[in-house]
Amino acid sequence: MVGKVVSLSHPISPRIPLWPGDPPVEFEDVASLEQDGYFLRRFSMGEHSATHMNAPNSFFAEGMGIEGYQPQDLVRPAVVIDVRAQSTPDYEISVQDIEDWERQHGLIEAGSVVLMYTGWQHLWNDPTAFFGQDAQGSHFPGIGEAAIGFLLEQRQIAGVGIDTHGVDPGQSSTFATNHAVLAGNGIVLECLTNLDQLPAKGATLVIGVLALEGGSGSPASVMALIA
Repeated sequence: MVGKVVSLSHPISPRIPLWPGDPPVEFEDVASLEQDGYFLRRFSMGEHSATHMNAPNSFFAEGMGIEGYQPQDLVRPAVVIDVRAQSTPDYEISVQDIEDWERQHGLIEAGSVVLMYTGWQHLWNDPTAFFGQDAQGSHFPGIGEAAIGFLLEQRQIAGVGIDTHGVDPGQSSTFATNHAVLAGNGIVLECLTNLDQLPAKGATLVIGVLALEGGSGSPASVMALIA
């Protein structure tokens, strides 16, 4: 039995924070109740906007598109690591953060998706603060290269998620965490929310994506089931 269901996805509107240079979110009325007897809109947005999942072909020329993920790939146990206390705008989540969590909660099980709760979800309605953009680029916390190596090699995780706009820190130019996870067709979730409503372990993620042919990613409806 499922005791609680939590949505980890932000609502989509033209006002959401957008990665610099990404296309805007646009809605256009196509049919109205008054004229057509039904209401219909078309919408347009980038594949990596709002709460979304990245696909391997976003970083690898021969990588799989978003439609290549199988249903069983998208139902996963989740753990939540709360790094709010450390999360400055340029913070890199470390192996130490993971080991501190494991001392309290036990080893992370293979096949899990590890969600990083930085607190950035609370800045969502302030795009300027969410990105921390200046002359040097964006400033938000993300997962350091050593940490993702540890999670993939030592814990055999299925993927990672975060409440910022990138699993890599905002100042990263190499996107090492994305590369490392997507090289193995793993899961990368960005712009999550409501991570404060999840237990440290014990939730199950159900990740819904649009099966866009050749898609570099997709907006995602991510649900957490808590027994």
